Amino acid sequence: MPRVRPVRGEALLTLALLNIFVLIAGFVVLDVVEARPLPAEPRPVTSAEGVAAAEPAASTPADPERIADILHDPMSASGLEEGLYGYVLDAATGEAVFELGADTPATPASTTKIATAVAVLSAVGPDRVLSTEAHLDPAGGTVVLRGGGDATLTTDRDHAGYPPVATLEELAEKTAAALAGQGIDTVSVGYDDSLFTGDTTGPGWKPNYITEGSTAAVHALMIDSGLMYPGSEVPTRVPDPPLVAAEAFAGQLEDQGITVEGAPVEAVAAGDPIASVDSMPMTALVEHMMLASDNNMAENLGRVAAIETGHDPSFAGAAEATHQILDGLGIDGVTLSDNSGLSTENRITPRALVDLVRLASDPAHAELNAAITGLPTANSTGTLSYRGRYDEGSLANGAAGMVRGKTGTLNGVSALAGTIRDQEGNTYVFAFLANVPGVTGAQLDTLAAALSSCGCS
Repeated sequence: MPRVRPVRGEALLTLALLNIFVLIAGFVVLDVVEARPLPAEPRPVTSAEGVAAAEPAASTPADPERIADILHDPMSASGLEEGLYGYVLDAATGEAVFELGADTPATPASTTKIATAVAVLSAVGPDRVLSTEAHLDPAGGTVVLRGGGDATLTTDRDHAGYPPVATLEELAEKTAAALAGQGIDTVSVGYDDSLFTGDTTGPGWKPNYITEGSTAAVHALMIDSGLMYPGSEVPTRVPDPPLVAAEAFAGQLEDQGITVEGAPVEAVAAGDPIASVDSMPMTALVEHMMLASDNNMAENLGRVAAIETGHDPSFAGAAEATHQILDGLGIDGVTLSDNSGLSTENRITPRALVDLVRLASDPAHAELNAAITGLPTANSTGTLSYRGRYDEGSLANGAAGMVRGKTGTLNGVSALAGTIRDQEGNTYVFAFLANVPGVTGAQLDTLAAALSSCGCS
């Protein structure tokens, strides 16, 4: 079953900076991790042997036969021969050095988020923010809270962490000041969640995704990605994210001295907002989505891309927008039903994942760079720092700090795609996908670790 460990609260208090500059095919790849947010218990890269030196050896072309040899044993040991697919490029030359069903469409799980990241960054650019607004209906004396798709919105500054996210506390302060300017001290609260359309759960989603906490239902208005207890190890989701957000906003208004009558009710926002708060810029939203594997943020960003490209902000519209954008970028082999990767109907080829990572590394597409800076780092940041993945008890520990990759996990699905630095200074762009009952991420980690240990020129 898909599991998403919450990565908010105290996790956002820590900012890790890893700077890795990789020369690829005559252009410099900015491979920088500004870790937003870090997991609550990261294990340090320095615990691993073989961590990349400050000045790695000059890159030399890799030998495909040696690559195949070094992958043979861990692949055999993994027991994943049937249903395992992979593709590896020598980043310096752009030449394929390993192929195993590279053009086979496979269920990608959360590596889907690489496609989502590239699509939304291409559609709206790295600086776009998402605004949460307060509107006033003077005739009814109602303040209407309108959601703008910011799943990182939180209640107050105590939960905001770093980098700063938008808070209902700040929105209430601005709203109270605007109300005071009009001599209003008593209001009712409404909420408008109409920005997105269609179903709130996706095609190919299993019924237990919400109850087990992998995601909340998809809404334009929510706080903390719908988590009931942000920062808790138990990712329980609230049953009605828009209502919970409106109730929290009402409480913040009262803290500002505004009397709120009655309970929040659904309403339609009209006219210009009297107050608003903005999310982090799109680069940080994408990095957060990638590092935390935040399913709600991914679905929301897919809808942001849909709105920008004239599609319905629904599951179908977001998928259509993603396909259109990727087609325009020359990326083939991506067929989606959702943007988070929870759908069992999604299909992506290993070649497409590698092409997406390589495209986002290209200085000619600097607007896509957050799809790279958001990749978790083995045994250090995001979902690659979870227990059992590249830590001291793992068979892949020697690759800590050497592997940067987006993870993906569903029942019978594991995926990993990103970049690897080896012992000779070579950089590989890779994707491994396994659609095999009982597969685990640790099994794919051993393949990435084998590449990182390679002296394969």
